[in-house]
Amino acid sequence: MTEKEGYNSENFDFSTLKPILNAKQSVKLPVSETKGNTKMILIFSQHRFYRHLVVELAEAEITLNGKPKNPLTFIDPTDMIWKTESQEELKFYTGISKFRNNYDAGKSESDLEGLKALAKNPLGLDVYLHDDKVSTNITASSIIPGQLKVLKVDLTLTVDEKGDFFEVSAKLMLENKPFSLDMLKVKYHYFIQLSNTLYLINNQYFLSVLAFFKQHNDIIVVHRSEFELFQENILSKLEDKVKISYSYLKTATKKQIEEKGFDLDNEQIIYLSESEDFVLITPVIRYGSLEIPILSKKQIRAKDKRGNIFTLNRDEDTEFQFISNISREHPFFYEQVQELPEQAHADCFYLHKKRFIEDNWFLNAFEAWRNKGITILGFNELKNSNLNPYKADISINVISGIDWFETSVKVKFDKQAVSLKHLHRSIRNKSKFVQLDDGTLGILPDEWIEKFTGYFSAGEVVEETIRTSKINYASVGELYELEHLDEVVKDEMKLYRSKLSDFESIKEVNVPSGLNATLREYQREGLNWLNFLDGFNFGACLADDMGLGKTIQVLAFILSQREKGHHNTNLVVVPASLIFNWQQEVEKFAPSIKIRIVYGSDRAKVVHDFDNFEIILTSYGTLLADIRFLKEYRFNYIFLDESQTIKNPESQRYKAVRLLRSRNKVVLTGTPIENNTFDLYGQLSFACPGLLGTKQQFKRLYSVPIDQFKNNRSALELQKKINPFILRRTKEQVAKELPDKTEMVIYCEMGAEQRDIYEANKEEIRDYLIGKSEDELAKSSMHVLQGITKLRQICNSPAILKEGKHENTSSKLEVLIEQIENKSPHHKILVFSQFVTMLDLVKQELIDRNIGFEYLTGQTRNRSAVVGSFQDNPNIRVFLISLKAGGTGLNLTQADYVYLIDPWWNPAVENQAIDRSYRIGQQKNVVAVRLICPDTIEEKIMKMQDSKKDLATDLIKTEESIFKTLTKKDLLGLLG
Repeated sequence: MTEKEGYNSENFDFSTLKPILNAKQSVKLPVSETKGNTKMILIFSQHRFYRHLVVELAEAEITLNGKPKNPLTFIDPTDMIWKTESQEELKFYTGISKFRNNYDAGKSESDLEGLKALAKNPLGLDVYLHDDKVSTNITASSIIPGQLKVLKVDLTLTVDEKGDFFEVSAKLMLENKPFSLDMLKVKYHYFIQLSNTLYLINNQYFLSVLAFFKQHNDIIVVHRSEFELFQENILSKLEDKVKISYSYLKTATKKQIEEKGFDLDNEQIIYLSESEDFVLITPVIRYGSLEIPILSKKQIRAKDKRGNIFTLNRDEDTEFQFISNISREHPFFYEQVQELPEQAHADCFYLHKKRFIEDNWFLNAFEAWRNKGITILGFNELKNSNLNPYKADISINVISGIDWFETSVKVKFDKQAVSLKHLHRSIRNKSKFVQLDDGTLGILPDEWIEKFTGYFSAGEVVEETIRTSKINYASVGELYELEHLDEVVKDEMKLYRSKLSDFESIKEVNVPSGLNATLREYQREGLNWLNFLDGFNFGACLADDMGLGKTIQVLAFILSQREKGHHNTNLVVVPASLIFNWQQEVEKFAPSIKIRIVYGSDRAKVVHDFDNFEIILTSYGTLLADIRFLKEYRFNYIFLDESQTIKNPESQRYKAVRLLRSRNKVVLTGTPIENNTFDLYGQLSFACPGLLGTKQQFKRLYSVPIDQFKNNRSALELQKKINPFILRRTKEQVAKELPDKTEMVIYCEMGAEQRDIYEANKEEIRDYLIGKSEDELAKSSMHVLQGITKLRQICNSPAILKEGKHENTSSKLEVLIEQIENKSPHHKILVFSQFVTMLDLVKQELIDRNIGFEYLTGQTRNRSAVVGSFQDNPNIRVFLISLKAGGTGLNLTQADYVYLIDPWWNPAVENQAIDRSYRIGQQKNVVAVRLICPDTIEEKIMKMQDSKKDLATDLIKTEESIFKTLTKKDLLGLLG
């Protein structure tokens, strides 16, 4: 062969190699019918003129020896497409259709996809090859049986040195045997034909290589002077996918290996890049200073210091293990390994970006690869990816604080630590991504997101720790793994579980000596319980029914705090209507307690002398106005009476009490739940902060499931959680300890407008009395009685006065309606008044609130029907009765609460009214409540009842007759 026939840059034909030489390093990513003796067959032929591939689907009768016979009936494959539901068959028919009417001699990737579908031959059709030498027409005699296979290309180029020339030859493996290209025939542009078998070369890359060699008579001859250029322009472009053996080069010596650093441990590297929507994963082994993509066919060649070129065998065992380590991380990778020879420029694995990210796949894969000593490069260069490539390293440690458990949360992504503030923000926003200082986003493991949510919900963030109140010990036990807990915490948890689950073993405390009362057994239990929780610095909710003595239990507890030697200034916050009640109770049952009342327009707004008092008594309204200075003082205890007042966490009252400071807190209520379960949250989040988590969490876990869906499991979980901290005894539960009838007084402090009207009328009557002698008063007793009655009416409401028009400014009405709203859902109620006009005011309030009631006065004609309705109708909750009309002759045993709006001169009449409920057949304990305006004639009437004991049993005396027994001194005493 002459030089002219060999390679030179002027006459060498590069056209067949253009797809390779111009290619960028990228990857193309994936995207026996029988009827009687008639068969469908598949026929491969060449176009008569253009010589490109034509594929036909035909039907023919089969002879006894299995050969088709004429006539051959050709079938339009598009007609078959509509008859199949199989995807494989659909692709098969579409492939036939593409090559049946093929007028394009060019080759494309879509052609190869069609041929792959044909090669799968899902119908198992017999394949025939048309021999146009027999006949240019396709007939039974011009077709011969053939086979169709897909070739897994294994091509090797060998470079031999022959004098001044280099010869490059190629061998292809077929059926595990090597064939030189001159022994093989390229058929239909896409196939290698060996005998009657067509091997599909289903890769444009290898088709170009084969065409290149065929155009140059199967062997390329290159002059030595041109070889370096040929090697650079041609061979280097082929060596990734084609194994190139240089027969004239020697294998590396030990000295050469050491000189080039090939004796050092080979470094395994993964390079990440991207192509459109895919992430490419290229595994490389670094041999010395050379990096070899292990999915390529590239051989190792190097030059020593003397300029000698040598070869080195690749470490096949290490490379195989490297590929295995990658492949096991995703099932797609196993498939890709099998397809690699057919993937042009595919020296990498690939994965869609969505799959790369979802379920944190890349984090798990990276961790597995790093554990195998593999280096990962290129992650930060991926577009639109600011994710951190490391899994979270999380450590949790819980230690004991004063009144809280302190959780240290350490989250790191390699060397990047996460601030607790950023972690909290991510969890609050329900995001699995957390901001890191280097600008990347760490991905939080799904299982930890749920744990962190629990940690943050149960506690509050203080700098770089989470503080969880010890009152929420049960949540700590549920949320944290045992190994996260410090030994001290473990011991405390055991103590809380044992002590707070066994209330029978609560230590009994002595009743304080300063208490002027004998506690009932359940009240002593209440005192023991409060002291028990005080020992743990836990708050409480005392939720006994009205009339069971919550106030006296608190007073006994305050006295016991004194005996323990605590700093004992306690704040008591009550509705304005109960200020006087508390004052009276303290004076009656614990007179040694020094009390300061912070109420009224003339109150002092200072705290400097609070240490001198054991009770600071104020109202909710005053607290709201004075919170600025009250929040500066740290009390021993804060007691909230009628704590349902703060049940709404959005209310100003709730927000104000949360600003107060104290060693501990107790809420008092007879109705811990008025409307729904969420009523508990505001009260217990004050008394037991941290116990119920956040508002949102409480709603999600408890109030919505319980109130909307009646979820019994959620109710039981809530009951278990709050049980140690709520003590509730109903009248029915402690009935044996109660007197059958309990009487109590609620003092209703007048408002300013009501007080002004009262004082003006009082002075007018006082002036009249002072100017009259005893005899004159005896003659004008009716006039005096009318004046006294007028004062009693004002105590109820100025609106019921006959003369003048006054607004309905009634503290009694407010208190009564509040009581009815609280009690009527579970109790039936009697309301008595001497004044029908007052009952009318109450009636209108009940109508406005849609509370069912009956109404009985002297004008009522159908008394029995009205009484029957109250007794039998469960929707009728209140009975309004005038004292004169209903004081006798009624049997109302369905009621167990009786309210006397105004005091009667004769307590025996009042007792008769109470006894409408407290009668034979009554199975409940009756609570009788008198509503009294302090510092008024009503308070004086109450004292007069005590001093004139004979009135209590004399039912005969009328108001007039009683009044006539009063002296001028008595009358002036009534006016204060």
